[in-house]
Amino acid sequence: MGRMARNVLGGELETCSLDPLTGYRRDGCCDTAAGDTGVHTVCAVMSDEFLAFTKEMGNDLSTPRPEWGFAGLRAGDRWCLCAPRWQEALEAGRAPAVVLAATHELTVEWCDRAALIAHAVDPPAPSA
Repeated sequence: MGRMARNVLGGELETCSLDPLTGYRRDGCCDTAAGDTGVHTVCAVMSDEFLAFTKEMGNDLSTPRPEWGFAGLRAGDRWCLCAPRWQEALEAGRAPAVVLAATHELTVEWCDRAALIAHAVDPPAPSA
């Protein structure tokens, strides 16, 4: 086993969601790997507004797809979102909330760190 994945806060990457089961590897974590061309590194909390936005953009996350074992997402579900899609949603004013402790450190290569923190459900403690 390699080095432990890190989150955007510098700590160990925490689990995003086991129900629904998320992640590029479907292990609950927003880790990334070779082959993950979408960069599924943002642990996002779904909102109706974001689900409508991503559907408009051609990625329907709310419709169940039983043939893929996918029940469809609802507001409040946590999901490993592609970093470029989160950034698109941010620029459109429709970015979902983020769980920083479960968002992979590489996310900052695609997304603005200050914007991630501004959308965090678990904002870092202010520095003394």
